[in-house]
Amino acid sequence: MDEDKKLSYFFLGLGIGVAVGILFAPKSGEETRDLIRSKAGEGKDYLRRRGEEFRDRAEDMVERGKTAVNRQKEQLQAAVDAGRQAYRESVSSGAGSES
Repeated sequence: MDEDKKLSYFFLGLGIGVAVGILFAPKSGEETRDLIRSKAGEGKDYLRRRGEEFRDRAEDMVERGKTAVNRQKEQLQAAVDAGRQAYRESVSSGAGSES
């Protein structure tokens, strides 16, 4: 949620900066357009970096989730195997005492 606010504020600041720059710029139209392109490129680079960071964090979280699921799966299988073994032992010791 906090990251979403930062991104929203970034775009708000970018838009306000461009608008104020256009209104008060003592530069020619071509220079102003170059400046706008430059700032748009900076924004694009920022978004690309943030997207890569987000992807890396998501991949890490997925990997940790897979590891946790595999660990739980192994623990559950060990518990099932132990339960089966205990059942077999109780059945075989119960069958031997009845004879």
